[in-house]
Amino acid sequence: MTSSKPYMIKALYDWIVDNHCTPYLLVDSLCDGVLVPQQYVNKDGQIVLNISPSAVMGLDMSLESIGFNARFGGVPMDIYVPCYAVVGIYAKENGQGMMFEVETPPEPPKPKKSVKPVKDSTPTVSPKSAESSKPSLRVVK
Repeated sequence: MTSSKPYMIKALYDWIVDNHCTPYLLVDSLCDGVLVPQQYVNKDGQIVLNISPSAVMGLDMSLESIGFNARFGGVPMDIYVPCYAVVGIYAKENGQGMMFEVETPPEPPKPKKSVKPVKDSTPTVSPKSAESSKPSLRVVK
């Protein structure tokens, strides 16, 4: 089965926003693939991101990652967080939410058998024979 983490993150985000609270995303910036402003990362390598609809633009929560555009110190920046790097999501106002264990990135599946190239059944034309042959078109009346 696939990880339930992306589903939980999305569900908790919706729940927090529906209750008029501010969703905060706690991210481990030391994980591979994380794109966040490093000057805001704490000494433990974590960063808290406000992902409320009023704070971000173009929020995209997929099964693999969370991406959006936000301003940091007035400078717009594209943020990218793989779901395996999310440590938690919680409401700023009351701390309700959920913490997760940082996962290792998923590895692509390994092929079970070696793949053999398929032979092409179309005939090949050598460049020499293509140049020396006469046109085969004729005028039909």
